[in-house]
Amino acid sequence: MDDVRIETIQDRVGQVVTLRGWLAARRSSGKIHFLQVRDGTGVIQCVMVRSQVSDDEFQAADHCPQESSVEVGGTVRADPRSPIGYEVDVTSFRVVHESEPYPITPKEHGTAFLMEHRHLWIRSRRQHAILRVRASLIKAIRDYFDSHGFLLVDTPILTPAACEGTTTLFELGYFGDRAFLTQSGQLYNEATAAAFGKVYCFGPTFRAEKSKTRRHLTEFWMVEPEMAFCDFEQNMAVAEDFLVSIVARVLDERRRELEVLERDTRPLEAVRKPFPRLHYEEAVRLLHENGSDLQSGDDFGGDDETILTRLFDRPIMVHRFPAAVKAFYMKRDPDDPRYALGVDVLAPEGYGEVIGGGQREDDLETLRAAIRAHGLPEEAFRWYVDLRRYGSFPHSGFGLGVERTLAWICGLPHVRETIPFPRMLEKIWP
Repeated sequence: MDDVRIETIQDRVGQVVTLRGWLAARRSSGKIHFLQVRDGTGVIQCVMVRSQVSDDEFQAADHCPQESSVEVGGTVRADPRSPIGYEVDVTSFRVVHESEPYPITPKEHGTAFLMEHRHLWIRSRRQHAILRVRASLIKAIRDYFDSHGFLLVDTPILTPAACEGTTTLFELGYFGDRAFLTQSGQLYNEATAAAFGKVYCFGPTFRAEKSKTRRHLTEFWMVEPEMAFCDFEQNMAVAEDFLVSIVARVLDERRRELEVLERDTRPLEAVRKPFPRLHYEEAVRLLHENGSDLQSGDDFGGDDETILTRLFDRPIMVHRFPAAVKAFYMKRDPDDPRYALGVDVLAPEGYGEVIGGGQREDDLETLRAAIRAHGLPEEAFRWYVDLRRYGSFPHSGFGLGVERTLAWICGLPHVRETIPFPRMLEKIWP
């Protein structure tokens, strides 16, 4: 008998195979057991007829608890009534390990209970679907940049200073000194872009935001490309093309999983170029027309982003925010220095910002002045300032958060299901 994975079971019709996995569910009808077996790639029904196995095997299956690990042998056959189109006629059955009573039962459980059992909840059909979409999304991201001339260059997780703001840093001791968990790899990306031209980093980032919203995690994954000799308009074009590409890839590869999640894919199919582009002041005008009391000059909140995105059928690009609400490294618009050459790409259906980026300040003295104006420690940024002393160049980039993007693609109400083990304001276990 050959080992086989459920995801390739269609290649084994008429063959005798061995499945190794876990008993997801069982029901019996007299002399027949219907065993739902999962192996990590899928779930298949295995039909055990009493006359086709030994009495010991039939009894073992009859008393086998949910989530016991099992080994099932049998013949694969096509069956149009099956959700996957195939079943296995069982000829052998062995319990590898008998599970204790499984805490997650077919009855309804509250989210708090499921999050406490996250290490077990990820075995469920819904979570399987989400995390498989996540895997495809990550591969699509990497493939896009790898095929467009970017070099993957890893950036530090431990850093000596802030990137996005000092109020959201996780601080830790570092051999008698202070260090922080990274908020972004961008500053280091600017150094590697000077070495390689087009680069990207991809890894975990950390924000100590005391937020309990459905959009925030304290630990999340972010991909950040950086491009030498790339201006603001070129940067927005890359961000747009990138987002269209990765959404199309997930739709192509994971429609079955999106069906499991009951995701209406029509909004995703509308993710095509060109995206609407709104100057910040134009966006403020639309917000006022649709009931927002946002004051011109303020940054957007989640409600503002939701209002805007519901006015369009695809992602929108809001650009040239007030420089006062953007990071110190953002280059100002030469046509109107009140605004920064930055852009937020907002996902439709109320999911908010999935990409943030812009052109970086490449003038030495302007950057130094910005660091001082933001009250940042100049010594910690000495290496960063060096990039403007030795061959400065125009450059741009952006960052995309995997979890928020995945929540949008899957149509999830909260980001906590988008990563195997979420970290939130009051959640660090398991």
